[in-house]
Amino acid sequence: MSELIDPRTKYEKIAPPKQTQPEPGLDSKLEPLADLGEESYVGHGRLKGRKALITGGDSGLGAAVAIAYAREGADVAISYLPAEESDAQRIIGFIEKEGVKALALPGDLREKEQCEKIVEETVKAFGGIDIVINNASKQVWHESIEDLSDEDFDATMKANVYASYRVTRAAVPHLKPGSSIIFTSSIQAYDPSETLVDYAVTKAAMNTMSKGLAQQLGPRGIRVNAVAPGPFWTPLQPSYGQPQEKLQTFGQDTPLGRAGQPAEIAGAYVYLASEEASYVSGETLGLTGGRPTP
Repeated sequence: MSELIDPRTKYEKIAPPKQTQPEPGLDSKLEPLADLGEESYVGHGRLKGRKALITGGDSGLGAAVAIAYAREGADVAISYLPAEESDAQRIIGFIEKEGVKALALPGDLREKEQCEKIVEETVKAFGGIDIVINNASKQVWHESIEDLSDEDFDATMKANVYASYRVTRAAVPHLKPGSSIIFTSSIQAYDPSETLVDYAVTKAAMNTMSKGLAQQLGPRGIRVNAVAPGPFWTPLQPSYGQPQEKLQTFGQDTPLGRAGQPAEIAGAYVYLASEEASYVSGETLGLTGGRPTP
C-alpha cells in the first residue's frame, strides 16, 4: 500500500521574492526553481512509439510534459523562442537520456511559416506525428484596458490563438486514427483576472477551439482535449505575467493553499494522450488546486 501524501504539503508553499525577467523568461533564472519532474517523474511506457510535438516545450508546463512523454517512451519535438535556447537544450538532454528521439525547433510561432515548419520538421525527423500539444503562450499583465495597446493585444492573439490554429491545421493531414491533440487552456478562461483580460480571452478561445475540433475530428478517430491549469509556478509569472505584489503570495489563495509545480501537471497530458483516455474527447481537465471550473 502506497503512502498517502497530503497535497497541501507535497510541495512547499512558495513566497517568491520580487523578481523580473525579460519576456519570455527562463526556468533557470526562477527563484525558487520550479520542479519539472526531472527527478520525480517515473514513466510506465504508456506512450511507447508515439511521436509528439510540444509548443513551448522548453520551460514550465511544456518542459514537464516533454520530460514525462520521453519517459513514457515517446519521441519528442519541442518548439520555443530563440531566446529560450539554454532552457531548451537542457530539456533536449533529458529527452535524449531516455533513449528516444529529441528535436529542437527554435522560432517565433507568431509567424505563419514557423507554425507550418515545426510540423514539417517533426514529421521528417520522426517519420510522422500523432500527438500535438498546443501549449506555447504569451501572458503579460496590464493595469487597465486603456494600457493595452493594439500591438500588445495582437501579439497575444497571434502567439496563443493563431499559433494553435495554424499548428493544428498543419498537423491534421498527418494525424492517423488514435492521434491526440491537446490545448493548454487556463482557469483564466472561466475566472479571468482583471489584469489579464487579453490572455483570458485567448485561453477561452483555445478551450472552445478544442471542443469544436473534437466534434469535427472525432469521426476521423482523432481525439481533442484541453487542460486548464490554475496557478503554476513557471517563467510566465515573473516575466511580466503577474504584478510584482501578486508574486509573493502566488497560488496561496487556492483551497490547497499553494501554487502548483509543473511536475504535477504532466500526468494529465500523459493521460489525455494515452489509451486510458480512448473515450475522452471534447473534455477540459482542470488542475487548479481546488478552484472550481464549470
